[in-house]
Amino acid sequence: MYSDRVDLYEKLENMRQTKIITYFTSDRRGFETQIAQDVIDLFIDQLDEIGVVKKISLFLYTRGGDTAAAWNIVNLLKMYCDEFEVIIPHKAHSAGTIISLGADCIVMTKQATLGPIDPSLTTPLNPKIDFNGNSIPFPVSVEAVKGYIEFAKEHIGNNEDAIAQILLTLSQNVHPLVLGQVYRTRSQIKMLAEKLLKNQIKDAEVLDNIISFLCSDSGSHDYTINRREANNDLGLNVKKPSDGEYSLIKKIYDDISEEMGFRDVFDPRTINGAYSVKRGVLESISGGSDYFITEGRCNQIRLQDGQMAINNEIIFEGWRKSSIADRMYVTNNVINDDGDLIYEHAGDDGL
Repeated sequence: MYSDRVDLYEKLENMRQTKIITYFTSDRRGFETQIAQDVIDLFIDQLDEIGVVKKISLFLYTRGGDTAAAWNIVNLLKMYCDEFEVIIPHKAHSAGTIISLGADCIVMTKQATLGPIDPSLTTPLNPKIDFNGNSIPFPVSVEAVKGYIEFAKEHIGNNEDAIAQILLTLSQNVHPLVLGQVYRTRSQIKMLAEKLLKNQIKDAEVLDNIISFLCSDSGSHDYTINRREANNDLGLNVKKPSDGEYSLIKKIYDDISEEMGFRDVFDPRTINGAYSVKRGVLESISGGSDYFITEGRCNQIRLQDGQMAINNEIIFEGWRKSSIADRMYVTNNVINDDGDLIYEHAGDDGL
């Protein structure tokens, strides 16, 4: 719980002579959450409580999200400090890597990884796929489009008619406006990466090599970059935590991981009543803790053919202040007549 982590934050802040703000987005299956614009105002509130200080460390765990939001977060954090570092306990991929590129220093544990920054676009115009009976937009990878075109050119040479047919086929499967946005996004990513990396890398050739690798040369969006590769091969300003710092970093990560259920499987069949799942956290000692939460209710229903099914009804999804989330917990069958979740205070031995 947040109240237990405050002491850990204080110790880590003293060791690194910094102020810590933690941002986690969940990669729990079925409850994946991404970096998004809705967190910006919460960052502002947290940073206003911290105030302008010499150094801020962002304790970051994420699989990615909105590129523009990542850019906003970096610029916002730098307005409140002279020195900005990122502490990565485990994963900081995609948009998380973009944030890390903007830091003066990246503190990585042995298990910490960065990732490529080639984004995927999800718009209403994307190709649709069937998912559990629903038609949903399929993400279009910027580098996948580029790879398809380069692969085609490699095998057909300079045959203009064949190239025109390939582009026509592509535009018939991916809306032309999405393809146009793909090109713009790719150019934007490279521009943002260059601007952010100038804090760490001064050599222009090294800068170009890093951007090329992160944008396409890594070969796959799932490629992971460990501490040694980030430091030795890419030339990023990476630091190892001391043994004492690592112990605190691991304890903080483990506590949040357990609280957000990263290792738990969500099975509606085992739930009879209300549930609450934390999917994001933004917290600091001064600003308290905010959680992105999905609250719902599961119950069995009988279909017309007599078979039983699980009805999973989402009641609330959004950010809540820690003043509610930390002091209370949800039990089964706690829905009042108006359909609202009823919370009960946890005692000393509560959840």
